[in-house]
Formats: sequence, C-alpha cells, structure tokens
Amino acid sequence: MRHPHHLKISVALTLSAGAWGIYWLPQRILEEGGLTGGWGTIAQMIIGVLVLLPFSIWRKIKGKSSGLELPLTGLLVGGGFICYALSFLLTDVVRALILFYMTPVWTTIFEILFLKKKLGWQRAVSLAFALGGLWIVFSEQTIIPLPENAGDWIALAGGAIFAAGMIRLEVVKTDGVFPIIFSFFFYGALFNIAAGYFLADYLGKMPSIETFLSMTSFLLILSIFYFIPTCIVILWAPTQIGAGICSILFLSEILVGVSSSSILTDEPFGWRQILGSSLIIIGGIVAVVLSPKENVSK
Repeated sequence: MRHPHHLKISVALTLSAGAWGIYWLPQRILEEGGLTGGWGTIAQMIIGVLVLLPFSIWRKIKGKSSGLELPLTGLLVGGGFICYALSFLLTDVVRALILFYMTPVWTTIFEILFLKKKLGWQRAVSLAFALGGLWIVFSEQTIIPLPENAGDWIALAGGAIFAAGMIRLEVVKTDGVFPIIFSFFFYGALFNIAAGYFLADYLGKMPSIETFLSMTSFLLILSIFYFIPTCIVILWAPTQIGAGICSILFLSEILVGVSSSSILTDEPFGWRQILGSSLIIIGGIVAVVLSPKENVSK
C-alpha cells in the first residue's frame, strides 16, 4: 500500500518546493553583495555541514549512520542542486527553471531503466499536463527550449543528476532522514568547490574574507531557517512516496519562480504563464490523487 500520509507528504513537498522557487532571489542578493562565483552557495553548504556535524558525530558514536557512508547519494542530490543554484548566476531565471525541471522526464526514464517500473496511465496523464504547461509558458520565444549558454547546460545537467539522486533516495536504506541530509550538504559542498574551480572562467575568483563577513548574518538566516528545513522535506519525500511523483510535485517551484521573477525582474506574466501554471497544478493533482496504490514507503 502507498504511504498512509501520502497526501500530507505531498502537500508538504509542494510547499517546500514552492519555497525553492524564490531561491534565485537570495542567489542574486549574495552575488550583488560580492559573493560572486557561486561562493554564496558554497557558504550555505558549509554552514549546513557545520550545523549538522555535531549530530553526525553523535550518531557515529552511537553506532548509527552519520551520512558519510552515502557518497553517491550525496553527490547526486547535492551535485544536482549545486548545478541548479549556479545556473541562476549564468542564465535567465526562467531558462534555468525550465531546463532544470525536466526532472519528471528524467525520473520516468530512470525508473523504467533502473527500477524496472511499469508506469501507468496516471503518470502519462500527469506528465502530459505538466510538460504541456511548461511548453505553453515558454513556447512564445522558442518551440523547444534548447540550451544556449553555459548556464543553460548546467541547469539541464543538474536536472538529470538530481533526478538520478531522487531515484537513489527511493532505493537507499537509511536509519532516518539525517544521513541523507548530511550527505547532501557534505558531498554537495565538495561538488560545489570542485565546480567553482572548473568553472572559474565563468564564475570568477574567490571573494575576499571581508565580503564573506559582511554577508554572514544573511547567510546564517538563509541557511538555518530556509535552506536546511526545506531540504529536509525535499530529500525525505522521495523515500516515502517515490521519485516519480516527487519530480512532478517539484514543478510547483516553477510556478513560484516564474511568478516571482516576473514581478521582481519585469519579466512578462500573461495568459501563457496563467494557463501553463494551471496545467502544471492539474498535473500535480493527478499525480497525487490518482497515484497507484503500490507506492510504498521505505
């Protein structure tokens, strides 16, 4: 049977993913504050590691999983997110969103290839609504939103990597959500540092220590009260209701992202955005309400 709290988890995930829809804004604020080159993202990941490290050590002493035992999981979900975060610094918000959130397609492909799932008509309908909504939103400028620059390619790659991470979350067995969260921050931070090095020509050099100190308060508030709580829900949900449904519910982030960027960056918000957003919502409702009963919690 599917998870007894399937609907509640779905709502919590939708709200958390929606909150990520404004993540582009603090990224731009950090960049304007001098933390260029994705160093604001690195700082957030390191803060997450430092906050969670005492709990990881305590769990290790107690003989429980600390999270360091999940390098592949951490690199996939953490690396996918890092690509998403960096793409906002290198391309338009809407292009980063649309290209990263091809995740429903990636998760569907990965579930068929690696989990040997036979997907029902419910998934086909929800995907049709969701992707149809995305196409309507972005078809005014281009029929097919192909990558055009480094930021676009990073967003597209990030979506595929994150989707693989969600498949991993669906099959990995851990004693609670903490190991997943800590592996996300720890290995995601390592991925971020490596990405910053290889993309230095695009992202720029490391800012000064004074710049980091001037943004410390904002970074702490952002990490502790926004980043870590939403990550807990987003990374826990696939272990309970499955990666496929989660990837479709993540599309709520696009609704918030497109709307917020239209309001705050003077990007257009007309009938295409309204109709496309409505179809995305319908796709999410179909995915949740009509999901097959065999979805089980791990």
